[in-house]
Amino acid sequence: MATQRQICLKLRVTDAERELIATKMKAANIRNREAYLRKMALDGFVINLDFSDVRRMIFLLSNATNNLNQIARHLNSGGNSKDLDIRALQADYEKLWDTARDILKKLSKL
Repeated sequence: MATQRQICLKLRVTDAERELIATKMKAANIRNREAYLRKMALDGFVINLDFSDVRRMIFLLSNATNNLNQIARHLNSGGNSKDLDIRALQADYEKLWDTARDILKKLSKL
């Protein structure tokens, strides 16, 4: 049997406070004001994380791993290291580190 909420709490706010609440609800991707206010009252905060940078970093890590495997296969099959495009690999690793630095900067602001 579901618990029904029977106690009503009232909250008075100014127009500016109401607009700020609406802005924060939108940022948290919550449309129901009662649910948002309950969540804030009970937990104190709502965290809405964007993992797009993490997904990009995982993609870059996957590419880097594939490149390393190709290099290992090439060298193990008697290939010459002069045949490898080291500059392209360095550029890929630089993108990876740039993404990692961006993620760490964003995390430090939380």
